[in-house]
Amino acid sequence: MMAAAASLIQKIGEAVKQVAANRGSDWWYTPHMAAASRAISERLPLVDLILEVRDSRIPWSSEYGQLRKLTPSARHIIVLNKKDLANRCQTKEWLRFLKEHNCSSFAVDSHNKENVQEFLNFIQARVKEMNKMKHHPANTITLMLVGIPNVGKSALANALHQVGRITAAEKGKLKHSIVSPQPGETKSISSLKIASHPNVYVLDTPGILPSKINDDWVCSKLALTGAIKDSAVGEIELVQYFLSILNSSDEYTKWGKLSGIEIGRLSSGGGTDLDKRRKKQYPTDHTQDFIVNNVRRTLFEAISSFKGDLENRKDTARLMEEEFNLLLKVFHLPSESEEETNWKRVATKLLNLFRTGRVGHYTLDSIPSKAPSISF
Repeated sequence: MMAAAASLIQKIGEAVKQVAANRGSDWWYTPHMAAASRAISERLPLVDLILEVRDSRIPWSSEYGQLRKLTPSARHIIVLNKKDLANRCQTKEWLRFLKEHNCSSFAVDSHNKENVQEFLNFIQARVKEMNKMKHHPANTITLMLVGIPNVGKSALANALHQVGRITAAEKGKLKHSIVSPQPGETKSISSLKIASHPNVYVLDTPGILPSKINDDWVCSKLALTGAIKDSAVGEIELVQYFLSILNSSDEYTKWGKLSGIEIGRLSSGGGTDLDKRRKKQYPTDHTQDFIVNNVRRTLFEAISSFKGDLENRKDTARLMEEEFNLLLKVFHLPSESEEETNWKRVATKLLNLFRTGRVGHYTLDSIPSKAPSISF
């Protein structure tokens, strides 16, 4: 990470730590979260397998600290979820790293049914191994999904439940865990059946954050990926952090091949009748493919033509200001008198595109030379 981003990371870290220190927060380690943490601790010794769900973009920063107190065992599987949002090559490297440190792991995209089926097969193979080691094989196996907020535990539980029912040809009402882009929406422990013969149940649990986080880098990564509510930091600061990553990476170079024809048509008002109808119908829907392509192309051109020094704080701020102003037009947002209002609306849309993988795939945690301990 370039030196110019250091002050931004410190600023985000301080904001996050301030919220953590404020016991009046309505979402950080509330009495509800503390009670959920105790409930999980009580159940951990009773379940057959512990599936620790982490975010593939931050495989180390999204560690579930509560498990550090336990002795590593074959019951513990690290699940790198949201692999579709991370850098594919770096996810493979992380899986290799975890294996070298005797950690059982699996990378999954909970929205890809084939991949979920592969993960279910992986779990069932582990269940068979466990039953072979027992004098009296169990007829019911219980798994527990644990992790910090917003790593996709509920989405994964639902996907396993749905795919498992189809595989077992079971009928009946489909159950669901609550899925939300906002952290902290799961309030209680729920049970979903994911396999038969033997019966396998998965417990979906609330996301638990530690009572405090000391590392500014970890705070920043958790905030950017959505494990911490945006209100703790602010959308503008989070997008500035994302742009500092994008501007110093080679991810944007992939967008140089995008055709400028569509962009020219949309900006000039020309093009076919279909183009005109589409522009009229979705002028501010940033999720439309043609808007996303405009965003990519605009960022590519802004970064490629930048003549300043990315290690210089003033030059970096100038590039970000240009990117914000260009995206204001790309998103078809009316210009307000208040610059902060303009930037916040741009930031909200760009942050959504980052978190849904529309503006690149990033792995924010580098593989350490050794297995350090993150201080929470």
